[in-house]
Amino acid sequence: MNEPAASPVTDGPLVELVDLHFGYGTRPILSGVTMQFGRGKVIAVMGGSGSGKTTILRLIGGQLKAGSGAVRVAGQEIATMNDRALYAMRRRMGMLFQFGALFTDMSVFENVAFPLREHTDLSDELIRDLVLMKLNAVGLRGAHELMPREISGGMARRVALARAIALDPELILYDEPFAGLDPISLGVTANLIRSLTDALGATSVLVTHDVEESLAIADYVYFIASGKVAAEGTPDALAKSTDPFVRQFIDGAPDGPVPFHYPAPSYASDLGLAEPVR
Repeated sequence: MNEPAASPVTDGPLVELVDLHFGYGTRPILSGVTMQFGRGKVIAVMGGSGSGKTTILRLIGGQLKAGSGAVRVAGQEIATMNDRALYAMRRRMGMLFQFGALFTDMSVFENVAFPLREHTDLSDELIRDLVLMKLNAVGLRGAHELMPREISGGMARRVALARAIALDPELILYDEPFAGLDPISLGVTANLIRSLTDALGATSVLVTHDVEESLAIADYVYFIASGKVAAEGTPDALAKSTDPFVRQFIDGAPDGPVPFHYPAPSYASDLGLAEPVR
């Protein structure tokens, strides 16, 4: 008897990007990007502003479609899904938006309850229990009656994290989860991402600029530059790397392979000068 074929839903990486190309109009953003995000892992995607990191999250979520290449989640090609299939796939994802993006006219409780009301037919009693459980996981059960304007930025990010895990997703996408946080809130948020990933058995993908905190919690890291994967590896391997790009990013050096200036004609040309400015 032949062995049954391995299920694409349970075997292999949860997310695969294969030779991915994408651009806005005539401006290329991603050029031949290939990545794999393992199940139960924290994966950090780093790079300078405008390198295409958030675009990768939007391609995974089906908000954008690649020009060529493949985006697969749990073995399913995102670009070929109809609206119903894509909606069902998004139920298996959680999203932490940059700066939280809470609904300002809803309480902390109702923000976390929103995906449960939207995607399930659970009773009010069960929704209440689940919301309080998620808020307790991020240390904010006691703040459930407060409005977003009544909590700090760090607390708002934790409420957004509770909302992102409300449906116990297989995949959690984080868009700059550490932006604008004070050192204490940053450390708390980083530890929550790691502990919740382990508790849920989820795959967490962090798009971030924060090197220190990300290397402390990530299992694997991709560096993006000029629309390509410039470097990749475990945090330990990258910390020891002598690659000029990796060293510039980790050390925050102003000089290196990543230029400060966006590509432009010569300064003399823009100023209408015959000779270059010296």
